[in-house]
Amino acid sequence: MTDSDSEWENVDADECVVTLVHILEILSEQSLGRYAAAPKLRVQKFENVNVCLDFIRSQGIQIHNIGAEDIVDGNQKIILGLIWTLISRFTISDIGEGTVKAKEGLLLWLQRKTAHYEGVTVRDFGHSWNDGQAFCALIDNHRPDLLNFYELDPTEHRKNMKLAFEVASNDLGIPALIDVDDVCDVMKPDEYSMITYLAGFYHAFSTLENIENAGRRLDKFATNMDASIEMKSSYEKRTRILINRIANKIISLRNFDVGKNYTEVKEQSRAFNNYKATLKREWVTEKSELSTLLSNIQTKMSTYRLNVYRPPKKLALEAVDSVWQELLRTEKVAYQRINQKMADVKQDLRKMFAKEADSLANCIDAFKWTMLDHRNADIDIQIRELTSFTSEQLPAAGETLEQVRKISLDCDEANIEENDLTSYTIEELAYDYDLAVKSVRTRLAFLENQKIARGVTNLTPIQLEEFESVFRHFADKHHNCLLGEVDFSAALASLGLTYDTEQMSELFKELQSKDKAVTGVYFEPFIRYMVTVTEDNNTADQVLQSFNDVAEGKAYVTELDLRHSLMTDEAIETFVGKMPPWKGDVLEKDKEAGEKGYDYAKFMLEMCLDEGLAQKDSTRRVSGKLTPPWEKDDWDEYTRKRDGIPP
Repeated sequence: MTDSDSEWENVDADECVVTLVHILEILSEQSLGRYAAAPKLRVQKFENVNVCLDFIRSQGIQIHNIGAEDIVDGNQKIILGLIWTLISRFTISDIGEGTVKAKEGLLLWLQRKTAHYEGVTVRDFGHSWNDGQAFCALIDNHRPDLLNFYELDPTEHRKNMKLAFEVASNDLGIPALIDVDDVCDVMKPDEYSMITYLAGFYHAFSTLENIENAGRRLDKFATNMDASIEMKSSYEKRTRILINRIANKIISLRNFDVGKNYTEVKEQSRAFNNYKATLKREWVTEKSELSTLLSNIQTKMSTYRLNVYRPPKKLALEAVDSVWQELLRTEKVAYQRINQKMADVKQDLRKMFAKEADSLANCIDAFKWTMLDHRNADIDIQIRELTSFTSEQLPAAGETLEQVRKISLDCDEANIEENDLTSYTIEELAYDYDLAVKSVRTRLAFLENQKIARGVTNLTPIQLEEFESVFRHFADKHHNCLLGEVDFSAALASLGLTYDTEQMSELFKELQSKDKAVTGVYFEPFIRYMVTVTEDNNTADQVLQSFNDVAEGKAYVTELDLRHSLMTDEAIETFVGKMPPWKGDVLEKDKEAGEKGYDYAKFMLEMCLDEGLAQKDSTRRVSGKLTPPWEKDDWDEYTRKRDGIPP
């Protein structure tokens, strides 16, 4: 733009009037209506100008002191002022940042767009632009494909500015309102011209930005639309899968086999509870998530002004809830079936236990009656009957016991704590069975031992019973009807027979089984040995030796010694009343205890003289003690000393 007088004088006033109409229609993008396209008369020119001025006022533009004659007469100052007002209104006024004025808004926009370029500082519409760098930066910021700011030489002001102006005109459609010479290295370019020119950049790039924004908006719309479609697809797919799974589960629950025994029913119950704790909870979560997803879809569609989404009827939340309610009803029926079957199984277990338990109890009672029925029969008959009983009926009863035990375990697993159908428990049945088995085997062993003893001795029944019970006591520890060496020694000791280690070992070797695979003494050699020992115990010399053992080697015995031997009170009274008093010295400890001595040797001599005690087994006195065997000379010396007769 130039205000040269010579150029202004050449402007045709008629053209100026019509041009003003064209300018307003272009700037406002509106038609001003009818006007004189080729005015010849002054009145036509006035009408055209008034049309323009009326339109300007209708746009809210304040104009003062401007009349039609000023335009028609070509008032330069008025016309230029009016043109700037129009430029400001239609070109610059829409540039603003909040409440900032248009001019300041344009400057702020230019500063923001060039702020990050090194060497470019936009402070105004004058000096900041005279090296061309700011123009190039402005173009590079929006269209880096048109020029590369970083390849420019910042010292070549004119070249850079010319490049910017050419790109602006040729590629961006910005009219060249100013020349390079109007700005390049000019300290103060015309501000109005700069504002008008730079406003062209603003509008060009704003249009570009609007297009880009529109593209981004469309891209966002497409993204949101795709997301909505994806969400709808996901909802329908997940809903379809959930409904199908629930429907299949309903069919499964309606048709599943509850089971026949406790184990099967318990497994079904466990599987049912596991389903409710795992798979069903997943479905509950999925059902909740689908409800949330559908709400999100509806919100998203509403936010982006898309059509409201209504899922197909068979995939609506109502459909999900309907099949869910059916699942709950089916679960309830299935749960009732399991519980009822569990109750039936428990009752069956009670019946089975009662039946088997009562049968076993009757069988055990039969054992007892069998032994009682044959107790007066011949030993061989009793042995034959009990042997058959042991080999046939006991194993069968044992199998019944195991069956009862198994049923009892099933009852325990089923938490059955009461059974009104029987009073028996597995513990008492097992105890009674074991006791019956032990009784039968003990009775059989006794009968076999009686049979053996009957053929080898004429012992009294009491003696035989004592020996047999001792053997059974120690041999039954190992349930092998044998006495090991330790048990053999203990058995003899319980019968009052003690030997040193070497003697016991020799005796055990002599009596033990001849079978090399067996180490121990059977009942028959044990009884034969006890017969020998018992029959020998009736001799006077062994009775005398027993007195000597009780007296711990002393020549006399005290009442306390007798009591220490644990013999009966009746026997002690018999010996104390019949044995003569000891006339020799007594040990100091017996004196302190106030014990009297009794002459057991003289007592035995008087009681058993006919058996030749003095001649057969005399007594020898050594250091105040008696040690067998006894010779006659020793015995005579002993009796003299006892009676106080000098040698």
